Amino acid sequence: MQHALRSKRRAKKDERGVALITTLLLLMLLTGLTLTMAWSARSDMLINGYYRNFRGAFYAADSGLNVVRQAAINQFNPGVGLPATFAAGTAPIPAGTEATIANTINANYAGFTALTGSGKGQAANSWPGQFKLPSNTSFQLTQASCTVIGTPPPAVGQPAWSCTNLPPNTTQFTYIYNYAITVQGQSHGGENATLFDRGQITLVANVVNASSTTSFAAWGMFIDSSTICDGSTLVPGTISGPVFTNGSWNFGTGKYTFTDKVGSAGAKEGYQNGSCQQVAGPSGNGISPTFQKGLSLGQPAVPLPTNDFNQQRAVLDGKGTGGQPTQSDLHNSLIDAKGNQYPSSGKPSSGVFLPYSTDGSGNNPTFNGGGIMVEGDATVVLTPSGAAGQVYSITQGSTTTTITIDPTPKSGFPNGTTLVSVNGKSPTTISGVPSQFDPATGSKLGYDTMLYVDGNITGLSGPGQGSAAINDGTALTITAAKNVTLTGDLLYKSPPVTLTANGTTPADTLIPANDHGQALGVFTASGDIILNDTQINPKTGKFDGIMEVDASLATISAGGTGGLTNPNAQLQQLTIVGGRIQNNIKNINTVTRNVLFDVRYANGSFSPPWFPATSVALGGLKSANFDPPKIQRLSWQNQTPYY
Repeated sequence: MQHALRSKRRAKKDERGVALITTLLLLMLLTGLTLTMAWSARSDMLINGYYRNFRGAFYAADSGLNVVRQAAINQFNPGVGLPATFAAGTAPIPAGTEATIANTINANYAGFTALTGSGKGQAANSWPGQFKLPSNTSFQLTQASCTVIGTPPPAVGQPAWSCTNLPPNTTQFTYIYNYAITVQGQSHGGENATLFDRGQITLVANVVNASSTTSFAAWGMFIDSSTICDGSTLVPGTISGPVFTNGSWNFGTGKYTFTDKVGSAGAKEGYQNGSCQQVAGPSGNGISPTFQKGLSLGQPAVPLPTNDFNQQRAVLDGKGTGGQPTQSDLHNSLIDAKGNQYPSSGKPSSGVFLPYSTDGSGNNPTFNGGGIMVEGDATVVLTPSGAAGQVYSITQGSTTTTITIDPTPKSGFPNGTTLVSVNGKSPTTISGVPSQFDPATGSKLGYDTMLYVDGNITGLSGPGQGSAAINDGTALTITAAKNVTLTGDLLYKSPPVTLTANGTTPADTLIPANDHGQALGVFTASGDIILNDTQINPKTGKFDGIMEVDASLATISAGGTGGLTNPNAQLQQLTIVGGRIQNNIKNINTVTRNVLFDVRYANGSFSPPWFPATSVALGGLKSANFDPPKIQRLSWQNQTPYY
């Protein structure tokens, strides 16, 4: 018994430490498993990271192919990689253009170009990718073919028309270019991918006569309808600036001096001296006008504006595009001088309306559009205020609405102010001023004003004879739906051009120090501009019949009959500093008339805001309208080396 007990105790003694060994073995096993899992996870992360970076590089390269191809296509645009115009008998895409484009693209993308971000840096939380053309021959462009369509057909036995054998009148060119692109993409981790793309670009160019859009203010005098030897003649005097008629000029006895080019659509001019002689030349019947820069006959006629919808629309949105405003447009945009919204139906018989908005409580008015809308007949007096302010006094019956526009930034009004007062009462202050906006982008182009009177302007003048009416910096067009009656001087505060010759310096010479962007246009599409000078000479206290208008005057529209006319007291002298644009020549009942061109309008790029414009043919030149390009991808290769 005792022996058995001793054996049992000895066995238990021999098992001491087994639990520790077992624990250590389990710990070693768990450690091994943990290390294995960690290594496996790390390997997976490395593999996934490499794969992600490689795919990022791949997608960067693939995107780069599209970017480069489109950049090359964009170069096939007139004014970018192609000339805007080309001579008749030549091609719209000059020889060697493809080599120039290839060099440009290879140079532009020689370094890495980021694909993410907004152009100013990396977009938040985006995975960076970039691409480049690895060599100066990575983009290649070659012309595969060029075919033409034109008239007349080639004579029997003659070769077919081609881009090297053009017909007299080519109407269409079809170009096919082969392209090849090799792009290297790179991602965050530095991994690179190289892709190759090859294909063809097809461009179809439709040939049209070249033209440019220009303001009618670019003419010193323009007359649409002038029938040769119809009994009317131009009033003698000095006329500066380009002069043109869609008919023929008729000259009478007296001294005519034209300081700029003179043209007509008619092939002959009429010289009236007792009888009327039709001559295809600069003199006839004893009459010899002075054409200092020549006379050009038989020129293409100039298209006329069809209406004044752009001017109406400009009041509402400052863009001047989109056609005639609807009742809803007027209701949603305009508020009158007393704070009432333009009615949702019917047209008010009178009222002055502005395009501004308020907050939900009717407070904090803010100017939104381009000008002032007047319903019904009105008289308008223009007066400068301070350094940059412009005052409009608009009278309808017993109501006078005074609008003072000042673009000068003020405390709380960084965009200037527009003050509106009725019959001298406390004004309403509107934040902002009338402005012009880019029709395409909506970006603000600057302080410009359109005053549209939906009726007759029964009187338009400055504050008095010899007194300034238009302030420095004010660019303004005044448009009426019917007639405009000029009742006195309309003068710039700072005359932009000289009014008289000084030695060898001619009249209408620009005075640079006085060019403050001031511009005045007066326009009616369906009425006349009527002269009725009522201002008294402040020095003599008497009416002297001397009147000066610093503006481009336009009575012009397709099918219109408007002109500059004077059915009232005879004027001794009328001076227009700007231009005279008319449908018809009418009797201005003036002894001496001088039209001095505002040379700032010479190229048509600067003019009174929203002044009527036209498309002018560029004699003998052609331009091309391209159809959307067609892309055919012929092959695509992943040239990335794998390791």
